[in-house]
Amino acid sequence: MCLAIPSRIVEIDGDMGTVDVDGVKREVSLLMIEEPQIGDYVIVHAGFAIKKIDELVAYETLQILRETLALVEKEDER
Repeated sequence: MCLAIPSRIVEIDGDMGTVDVDGVKREVSLLMIEEPQIGDYVIVHAGFAIKKIDELVAYETLQILRETLALVEKEDER
């Protein structure tokens, strides 16, 4: 199963960018994004930003992922 994570672009250097997800930063290719800008939210998969998304959609998706992780961690404690 693959999971694409919403991430915010915080730096751009040519065709590469740095994205941030809850304080975790990583480099990604921006080749598939038209006119990437710092502050844009993008879906990242396999090291590539593949699509821009709305900030509210990104926030809601990240919240669902956080809630799911909390449930998994709670289940693991049992």
